[in-house]
Amino acid sequence: MPVFSIDELRRLGTDILAAAGATPDEASVVAEELASANLVGHDSHGVMRLVQYVDFIRNGHIVPGRQPEIVREGAAFLVVDAHFSFGQVAASWAFERLQQKAKDCGCANAFIRNCNHVGRLGSYTEKAAEEGFAALMSVNAPGPGQVAPFGAMERRMGTNPISMASPGVEFPHVLDMTTSATAEGKLRVAHQSGLTVPEGWMLDGHGNPSCNPGDYYNEPNGCILPLGGPLAHKGFGLSTMVDVFCGILSGSGVGRTDLPRGANGVWIELIDIEQVVGRDEYDKWMGQYETHIKSAKKRPGIEEVLFPGEVEKRTEVSRRQDGVIIPDETWRQLSELAGELQVSLPNA
Repeated sequence: MPVFSIDELRRLGTDILAAAGATPDEASVVAEELASANLVGHDSHGVMRLVQYVDFIRNGHIVPGRQPEIVREGAAFLVVDAHFSFGQVAASWAFERLQQKAKDCGCANAFIRNCNHVGRLGSYTEKAAEEGFAALMSVNAPGPGQVAPFGAMERRMGTNPISMASPGVEFPHVLDMTTSATAEGKLRVAHQSGLTVPEGWMLDGHGNPSCNPGDYYNEPNGCILPLGGPLAHKGFGLSTMVDVFCGILSGSGVGRTDLPRGANGVWIELIDIEQVVGRDEYDKWMGQYETHIKSAKKRPGIEEVLFPGEVEKRTEVSRRQDGVIIPDETWRQLSELAGELQVSLPNA
């Protein structure tokens, strides 16, 4: 399988998106988010998505060049209509404005409607934590989605991810998880790599448990299960609340069949740590907390307790040094797309 540097992936993404019709600024923002996802090990949200995004542009699901618009606003909130532009662009645009509101008011919320796939949520919340905020971000799929409600065997909900991040002693703690058993992109990575997936992730189109990711894409379509295995009602419950906060409060909607593919509703909250508790006191408690958690007696075979985000930081160090491996099928698709768009490829 070919291996590339982060700079090569960033450049490839920028060139492909620009050739497909994105503005230079849009191409740069989106390519950076995709490459950074690969860098920290979340390949499901990396350059693999370029094929999907170009397809969305060609079919009108993403409309390049449209500017986000504030449709409602108060001292501590804003509601943004992205007009079906790139999700990464709309989310970054909203984050910049929300940071000032949070600094002014102590905390602030943003809701985004009509944007496309925003990418890896942890990227945004981590950046906010590095700026001194505690951050929450969540996304729903207002359309049919990929996930079956608890007890059902038909797609009705999105994977409805949640990310929360806060400053840590050495680096931010970053939780980034779906309320489903897996993200659809992880099924796609496994499918393109010729791998099976763990039990409990999905059902085939006939309602039977399956470990073959192809069963998700075959007709009749399979579906992803809610998070939790035997306790999947808990993942389902979380997912319904994401639909409320991201879909209904943003005005993006839920259960819609009239939206472009990839449409998202977004909720972001930022809390200014300095104003709410004071950074010195926060850092004191965080230091005690990390020591308290990491000093717990380990189970047999476990060397270390890791906080959310530590695996990604270590993966980033490794991949900056050794490069990012791209599955053969993913690279075949990217090569084919680059050829169609007359974009030169980095040397594999």
